Amino acid sequence: MKSKVLFIINPVAGGKRKDAVPGLIQQHLDAAKFEYTIVYTTGVAHARELSAAGVGKYTIIIAVGGDGTVNEVASALVGAGSIFGVIPFGSGNGLSRFLGIPMDIENAIKNINAGRVEAIDTGLMNGRHFFNMAGMGFDAHISEVFSHDKKRGFWAYIKSSFQEVTNYKSEIYQLNIDGRAYERQAFMLSFANSSQYGNNAHISPRASVQDGLLDVCVVKPFPLYKFIIMGLRMFSKTAHKSPYVEIIQGRDIMVTRKKAGPVHLDGEPQLMGDSVAIKILPASLKLIVGSTYKA
Repeated sequence: MKSKVLFIINPVAGGKRKDAVPGLIQQHLDAAKFEYTIVYTTGVAHARELSAAGVGKYTIIIAVGGDGTVNEVASALVGAGSIFGVIPFGSGNGLSRFLGIPMDIENAIKNINAGRVEAIDTGLMNGRHFFNMAGMGFDAHISEVFSHDKKRGFWAYIKSSFQEVTNYKSEIYQLNIDGRAYERQAFMLSFANSSQYGNNAHISPRASVQDGLLDVCVVKPFPLYKFIIMGLRMFSKTAHKSPYVEIIQGRDIMVTRKKAGPVHLDGEPQLMGDSVAIKILPASLKLIVGSTYKA
């Protein structure tokens, strides 16, 4: 019997046209293995609804979109029987890059044919799922600013970062990581399941989505003139060697800050209170990885 595949396409993800996607699926998806259905999202949270409705009906459910679409579709599949897949169309595509999923449509579809499935860990922040990276502080602030920008893409994100960094103030955070207490002043806190935010900017180069741990990345206040250097460290996979970066691994994490404020889950901004609980759900999502991914 052929496996049933559901493609959930976000037509506005990443500001990129997807008119060619159905034809490429027909051309490159192995018809001997699969029969497929294509549906389109019409708004926020619709991808999650479509994904949840597909559980039990489809063997594989594919997100065609960016990190936000990936988060919505995958959130409905945690602990479920359906296998998750991605055709990346976002600005950063952090999880896809980490898992070795091809960035071009044709090869991403062919990667589905190969069907290499792994079980990965997923994160929860105040009950909301994330799969790649969550955070608070400067990166959450930028995610909020960037969400209102009509221009998408890597350079638009960099521009927003440079515009905002001069006025951003670090905060004091109380951390409890697996029962051990810490107090840290931080420019930002990142909770890394994979190693990178996206666009191959790695905040925690040794992170693994299969170790049952989150990497709590504390980026300490640093001189403004080192902002570019900090960025270059991420792209050279040496951020963990910076004196301004501390990485603490853990399973159950509680963060207390002075007031409510922005956070992000896989780059999508949210508002949360002054206490935020984060934890890992080991091996809770089955997905199709790329041929270059090293477990």
